[in-house]
Amino acid sequence: MTKKHIIVDPVTRIEGHLRIEAVLDENNVITEAYSAGTMFRGIETILKGRDPRDCGLLTMRICGVCTGTHYQRSIEAVEHAFEITIPKNARLVRNLIQGALYMHDHPVHFYNLHGLDWVDITSALKADPAKAAAEALKWCDTPYNASVGHYRKVAQRLTKFVKQGRLGPFANAYWENKSYKLSPEQNLVAASHYLDCLDVQRDIAKMHAIFGGKSPHPQSIVVGGVTCVQDIINPARVAEFKSILNKTLDFVKHAYIPDVLMAGTVYADEALAGIGKGVGNFLSYGDFNLDDLPFYESKKLFPAGVVYDFDISKCYDLDQLKITEDVTHAWYKGSEQLHPFKGKTEPEYTGYRKGEDGFAYLKTEGKYSWSKTPLYEDRVMEVGPLARMVIGVAKGDPLITEYVQGFLKRGNLPVKVLFSTVGRTAARAIETVMMGEEMLKWCDELAANVASGDQETWTKFDFDRVSRDAEGFGMAEAPRGGLGHWVKIKNGQVEHYQIVVPSTWNSAPRSHKGDRGPYEEALIGVKLSDPKQPLEILRTVHSFDPCIACAIHLVDTKGKTLAEYKVSGACDV
Repeated sequence: MTKKHIIVDPVTRIEGHLRIEAVLDENNVITEAYSAGTMFRGIETILKGRDPRDCGLLTMRICGVCTGTHYQRSIEAVEHAFEITIPKNARLVRNLIQGALYMHDHPVHFYNLHGLDWVDITSALKADPAKAAAEALKWCDTPYNASVGHYRKVAQRLTKFVKQGRLGPFANAYWENKSYKLSPEQNLVAASHYLDCLDVQRDIAKMHAIFGGKSPHPQSIVVGGVTCVQDIINPARVAEFKSILNKTLDFVKHAYIPDVLMAGTVYADEALAGIGKGVGNFLSYGDFNLDDLPFYESKKLFPAGVVYDFDISKCYDLDQLKITEDVTHAWYKGSEQLHPFKGKTEPEYTGYRKGEDGFAYLKTEGKYSWSKTPLYEDRVMEVGPLARMVIGVAKGDPLITEYVQGFLKRGNLPVKVLFSTVGRTAARAIETVMMGEEMLKWCDELAANVASGDQETWTKFDFDRVSRDAEGFGMAEAPRGGLGHWVKIKNGQVEHYQIVVPSTWNSAPRSHKGDRGPYEEALIGVKLSDPKQPLEILRTVHSFDPCIACAIHLVDTKGKTLAEYKVSGACDV
């Protein structure tokens, strides 16, 4: 039997640094796969000795994408430790800030990161604009920015890029790969919305900044509540937020959802075959508090829970004590499975092996990734939009079930298609429209609460009293899945801090039992049309929306200055 060993490094159109190695059989079907995060994240070390109230401002620098959600989880971990319950206005504003992140993240992921795994730009150049307009009407009665004239201009614009050799984001792709299945007209419709999304996302970022202060890296959340008092009590600011949200929902409903339906229908055979289905174990921490109880007791828009082995007839309650981190195959010292309160971040880099062909390969029998392997009851788990939708359906949540069934009905698709690369992509779109419509209600709830005379935004607490010796956790959902921050505080300072991010769950290397991580398992059985153009690997991995930490964080444990830099010229700080 002839086998091929291929390397995709770096995986592009993601946040961070990711390497995939795959072994193919003689039919170019993946029989083994390995996922490696190729950079070190040591921010937990940086936080030791800090004032716990400052941790949120530092932890959100882990990433330039999910900044606000790290910020909020860190703040919630400290609030849990201090036994603080925030006011209603603060809860609603935090929901809106977090929701704005979802509304920005999901469409941008589909069009500007994941879209080119489905859409062949060169095929779009061959499209008939009149047929493209007719195609758009098949998937939506009022398609977004759809007309013969508009599609003709888009085609001319793309053709101009090609002729001038200025392809920009469309350069170095696997155009005309046999794995592309959309017609020229379908490709033109989706390519048009790719360009539209570049404009739409600018307004969504403004929405994020209205209550967050700025985007990325919002700054209005503090331990005990929020600081954006003037924006909360000003009806014009709430109205501005709602106006942008309505425009965003217009794009989501009349471009994003129809395009996912279109692609899902064309690739339905792969979805029905379960291509990219993954590990089959799903976990959600739950998120978006719907009442004013402490966050760990509050009813959630996304319910918490655990589903095993693709079985949506059963959903188990989540117990954070059952979460551990395994480093058997990660570049850290040890091989224990430790709860995050006891977790360690002690690097032990063992490098690569040199193959007979001269290339460097992962030492897959040992340690081969900077990503740890989070486990729940000693099992690898998938987190993210698909997990949230699966758990919602398994728990019988009426709202999630309604949205999932409505989408499947529009595409005439069975529930089983969700367990696939296509289904993972569809789940993200389903929750986006649900999120947007719920946010409109939160805007009205916030306005009505303030109008009733309630302007409270912060719960007062005595830091010197509550901060002596405490521990807490903040656990909720980021756009990519379950995000947890665990903190131990001693004498008013951080003694221990551990973060388990969504892409650590999903990008995990093998567990101590040899179980593949979600990326790895999802790639098994995927067939490549051309091993020199591993489009199918990118499509499946991108369906998780990888967000590997975007920078290497270094600290000298003796407190010495590592380097100083002077930046000349004008810049925005």
